[in-house]
Amino acid sequence: MSPGKELEEIGVLRERLAELEAQLFRYKQASEARFSILADAAPVMIWMSGADSLCTYFNRAWLDFRGRRASEELGHGWWEGAHPEDRNQMVEHYLKNFTARLAFRMEYRLQRADGNYNWVQQVGAPRHDETGLFCGFVGTAVDINDRKRQVFTPDEEAVRLVFALTEREREVLVLIASGSSTKEAAVQLGISYKTADSHRSRILEKLGIHETATMVRYAIRAGLIEP
Repeated sequence: MSPGKELEEIGVLRERLAELEAQLFRYKQASEARFSILADAAPVMIWMSGADSLCTYFNRAWLDFRGRRASEELGHGWWEGAHPEDRNQMVEHYLKNFTARLAFRMEYRLQRADGNYNWVQQVGAPRHDETGLFCGFVGTAVDINDRKRQVFTPDEEAVRLVFALTEREREVLVLIASGSSTKEAAVQLGISYKTADSHRSRILEKLGIHETATMVRYAIRAGLIEP
C-alpha cells in the first residue's frame, strides 16, 4: 500500500471514530435525561455520586425536602444538612463504605426546608458502567421521623445480655443484625475477617444462641436496631 493511500485510510478511520464518540456521547446524554425525568417523578429522595465520592445529582424530592438549590447540595454540600451531633459519624460511615465500595444503610437527622431536623434512612450502592468500571454510588433517602417517635420499651433480659457483651462485640452484633455479612462488618470496623468471625462466635456463645436470625431478634428487643 502506498504511503498516500495509507494516510487516507487513517484519516477515514479517525473521522469514523470521532463520529462514534459523538454518537456515544448523545446516547449517554439521552440516557441521563431519561433518568432525571423518572427520578424527579419519584416520591422518595434520590441521590448519585461520582467515583470521587462527590455527589453529582439530587432529585426534586431531595431538593424540596432540603429547600436548597442543587448547586448548594452538590459535592459534599449536602453534609451541611446533617445534625451537628450526627454529622461526623454520618460522614465517616459514608466515606468508609464508599472507599470499600460496599452497599450501606445509615440513619441520621437531616435539616428540612423549615429548619427542623427529621430522621432519615439513607441507603447507597455502588454503580458501574457497561464495561464494569466503578462510577460511584446511587441511593435513596426516606423520612422515618414518625417511626422514630414511636414509643419502644426494650426487653430487660435482652438488654442485660446484650450489654454484657464487649463494646466491639455489640458493634459486630449491630452490623450483622442490620444485614451485613461478617466480611462486610470486618471491613466497616477496620478489623480482619478472622477477628470479626471470632467476635461473632463469642456473641452466639454469650447469648446462648446458634444462628444469625436469633441475633437479629436480640438486637431488636434490646433496642439496638429498628424492627
